[in-house]
Amino acid sequence: MSRTLDPGRLEHAGSAESADPGGMLRMVASSAAQVREARRAAAEAGVDGVAEDGRPRAIVVAGMGGSGLTGDVLSAVCGTGCPIPVVTVRGYRLPGWVGAADLVIAVSCSGSTEETLAVGAEAARRGCRLLFVGADGSPLADLAAQSRGLFVPIRSAGQPRATLWGLTVPLLLAARALGLADVPDAVLETTAERLEDVAHRCRPASEPFVNPAKRLALDLAGDVPMVWGSSAVTATAAYRLACQLNENAKYPAVFGEVPEADHNQVMAFDGFFARAAPGRGLPGAVPDPDDFFRDRADDPEHGLHLIVLGDGDEHPQVRKRREASVRMARDRGVAVTELTAEGAHPLERIASLIALGDYVTVYLAIVLGVDPTPVPAIQELKARIA
Repeated sequence: MSRTLDPGRLEHAGSAESADPGGMLRMVASSAAQVREARRAAAEAGVDGVAEDGRPRAIVVAGMGGSGLTGDVLSAVCGTGCPIPVVTVRGYRLPGWVGAADLVIAVSCSGSTEETLAVGAEAARRGCRLLFVGADGSPLADLAAQSRGLFVPIRSAGQPRATLWGLTVPLLLAARALGLADVPDAVLETTAERLEDVAHRCRPASEPFVNPAKRLALDLAGDVPMVWGSSAVTATAAYRLACQLNENAKYPAVFGEVPEADHNQVMAFDGFFARAAPGRGLPGAVPDPDDFFRDRADDPEHGLHLIVLGDGDEHPQVRKRREASVRMARDRGVAVTELTAEGAHPLERIASLIALGDYVTVYLAIVLGVDPTPVPAIQELKARIA
């Protein structure tokens, strides 16, 4: 099927919403409500009970896709000073070292993810401490009942990847009860308010020249995105953005983290997809990608687009590497977009970046003429292995 890139779809709220028949924009806009609702659900389920047996040796979060990202967010918010490891398992097998001294948190929005159910069942057999987060009345809820694990029911926003905050908040509250994360109720509320602020700035009725998500979506269309983070917070947000480009926009993306990306991915700046590479036909200087009002007909052919997520909580050497990497990219004609986390608390900062990225990917799908909601390739793959 041929697709046409049409920036006009973002000009008006009506045209954007009509190109989003599954309502992904509405789902993304529910993020703040998810934080508040999940906080209540976790409290009613008695999530503080995870601390009754003291602090575990380790926390293992089992989940796939957006559900698995909850473990990454938890680890980032707990920070590098966390006294115990926080590990995410994306697959069917629980690591051999996990046992009764550890807390296993199985997260599945649908409650029927086969990999997560397999890990949860194995954790129950090993006598691990258990916490389950997902849909009420699901196989995951049944497993929780059979294993006498704590279960927090979460209502889906419509798609698992759009229910990130509903699934994440119970984990944060469990870590708070264990003394591993400083996430008071006030921070949960300010995070919800920040999510609301991003939703307002990125709303469909906001025109592209003042809407940061629409603007970045237009700049990305046709380019090959490399998404880099430079701290635990921004690396998690960068990975989320790459995954959302895949699922929402059906678009390829390369995830990287500084400093590791400076030992391999940086070489792509000298490769075929750099606009200034030999044979790319670049006529003169590269137009400033930050100039929204430039004549895009004068832009060079599509190539790499480096998206760098910055954060105040970086190692000094990582900051130097990030800044040098950006300069090198620009010197070679690689388009660069720099986004900075907003807020004082790590949860606020990661939420600000993830929220903006979620909107970017939905708007990119709309520009490309792609319905952001369905994931037919994933469904086909599941059918093939059923």
